[in-house]
Amino acid sequence: MTAKLHTPRGRRRGGRLFSTALALLVLAVSGLGWIYLELDGDIATFGADGISDNRPAASAHGQNVLVIGSDARTDGNSELGGGSADDIGRSDTAFLLHVYRDRRHAVAVSFPRDTLVDIPPCRLPDGTWTRPRTRAMFNSAFSVGETAKGNPACTQNTVEKLTGLRVDHTVVVDFKGFAALTDVVGGVRVCLPHDIYQKDLSPRRPTRGELLFPKGEQTVSGQKALDYVRLRHGIGDGSDIGRIKRQQAFVGSLFKKVRSDGLTPAKLLPLANAATDALTVDPGLGSADRLIDFAMSLKDVNLHDTTFVTLPWRYEGARVAIVEPEADALWAALRSDRPLGGGGAGTGKGGAAPAPTATPSPASGAGISVAVRNGTRTSGLAARAAGMLREAGFTVTDTSTAPDQTHPLTVIAYGPGERDRAAAVATRFAAADLTEVTTPGITVTLGRSYADNPSAPASATATAPGRTPATVPPAATRAADEDPCADLSYG
Repeated sequence: MTAKLHTPRGRRRGGRLFSTALALLVLAVSGLGWIYLELDGDIATFGADGISDNRPAASAHGQNVLVIGSDARTDGNSELGGGSADDIGRSDTAFLLHVYRDRRHAVAVSFPRDTLVDIPPCRLPDGTWTRPRTRAMFNSAFSVGETAKGNPACTQNTVEKLTGLRVDHTVVVDFKGFAALTDVVGGVRVCLPHDIYQKDLSPRRPTRGELLFPKGEQTVSGQKALDYVRLRHGIGDGSDIGRIKRQQAFVGSLFKKVRSDGLTPAKLLPLANAATDALTVDPGLGSADRLIDFAMSLKDVNLHDTTFVTLPWRYEGARVAIVEPEADALWAALRSDRPLGGGGAGTGKGGAAPAPTATPSPASGAGISVAVRNGTRTSGLAARAAGMLREAGFTVTDTSTAPDQTHPLTVIAYGPGERDRAAAVATRFAAADLTEVTTPGITVTLGRSYADNPSAPASATATAPGRTPATVPPAATRAADEDPCADLSYG
């Protein structure tokens, strides 16, 4: 790949809304899959040629959808606050929606826009690829290439590298689509802790301007809804973290509105058209029937079991740093399709939560056969792990090198009916993901976590036979059916 690095220009925009998932879920709860027959199928897609070849393995555990809010300037978005026509596409809001395998539970993990992350090589419009970047702001991935429509494939590559989760679908939505969505549903109930004026939305104003929102609960739609979710200053410490919390409350309030009121066919078609007009999606969702099929797969997701989470974080100067090992524990839980637990605020001036404390007792390996593969570039690792397992009574049937040698964590794959035995193997590793496959047997693919610390105690993220799965207490959780006035601001 030809090395070429572009640095985004221009000032950062206000918060961008993640209404794509909202539109899909609204379509889903209506239960009217026939609506795709009324659509023209003109759904924009971004090129798959920008998606990395070095991706996490596909999983049978649920599905992961990356939702990106964009401030594209075209098609009337500039009038709603989308920026000037000669600017580049930006995204200040993104979250990863993990829908569990039971299709009844879901977790949405928000990424603060200023989070310092590693951005892998990304494709530019001329076909060349950038060099990897370290400690770059998360939202800068979308601006790689400096095009008006942004670079969703680069953001997807970044999320997959950060989380170790394969992104099954990526969707991007613009301002206009969000405004139309809120109009179609008849407005959404929100809450403000005090009066909000124009200067709070635009801090450069010389005066406070007109009243935008009175204190308390109210219904917003269209431009007013956009103003609410973009609002950053004048509440709490004026941070993006606080804005994320209000956006999460907005999504939950919209879900409740749709569940309680339902949608008539007369409203559904305008909503479907608004959604498809606003979307840019990966090729896997690039037709109306595929989009509706995906939406219908979410129709049984329970509001009480839909949780919003913010990536564990702390301030690092003017930027946001990821807190470890809490973030790794969060990704490990989602990779294994385990529920999140705990909750509550973090400690200090960040969103860090205490690490999981449950530690399973190492189990006996008597009668359990296992193959061991080295999923790293550290030589001799499979032999070392095999020796440790044999000492614990396990039967090691094979040692080899895995095709992919970039595994961040150890993965224990098990066949049908072998979960308890695989969990016993997992108690011998400091960090291990359990994943069910269709082929019989148990295979351990060693990851960097084992290479870095092969003598670490048994994992707190594995599940031993007969035990309740360990839960991960994330930084800040919010149920979709929570009171819209509760816990709205950081600081």
